[in-house]
Amino acid sequence: MKRILAPSLLAADFGNLADEVKTVAAAGAEYIHIDVMDGMFVPSISLGIPVIQSIRPCTDKVFDVHMMVEEPGRYARAMKEAGADILCVHQEACRHLDRTIGQIRELEMRVGIALNPATPLSVLDCVLEQADMILLMSVNPGFGGQKLIPYILEKISRLRKRLNQLGLETDIEVDGGVTLENVGQLLGAGANVIVAGSAVYRGDTSANVRAFINTFEELSE
Repeated sequence: MKRILAPSLLAADFGNLADEVKTVAAAGAEYIHIDVMDGMFVPSISLGIPVIQSIRPCTDKVFDVHMMVEEPGRYARAMKEAGADILCVHQEACRHLDRTIGQIRELEMRVGIALNPATPLSVLDCVLEQADMILLMSVNPGFGGQKLIPYILEKISRLRKRLNQLGLETDIEVDGGVTLENVGQLLGAGANVIVAGSAVYRGDTSANVRAFINTFEELSE
């Protein structure tokens, strides 16, 4: 499967957000990962609809919008209008997940379903075939800069095995604590969409993006 880097804007310089988006896009990132937090599902509050609208003209890259909010279906249409391409919602935040998936589909966005680290994969049994992407959180959501939780590797492997059994080429995205040192393990376990925040935006952003992409290519050989 194609391996994709999705730099997380949560680690970017919010004072120069448009330039931060343009920099990673020019360096070769295919997705822009945008965390939306409401202060209830997670403790923090982050980027919202006006900010997404303001940076949408900066690039034609895929906007991968990660909704860390209660009942995210309420905002599906507004996110579509703001420029979201993929809307990723947490199973834990949706009272009626199937209904929320339907809302996203009707708006012609791709569907992502996110799971917190300790949430079992079994909660996806009835909806797995409806998802374009499964996001496995490798830290507890809400803050950047955390260390990857080791048991996520087995969780990725089990999910990829299940998808293969079903004949599904669903993307597996991993978010949290990703570095150049551990990304090989994540890819080897079966992930193919990699969210990286601090590892991209700390230091030379362009060089960091290229380093991730080079690693993807080396591991594909």
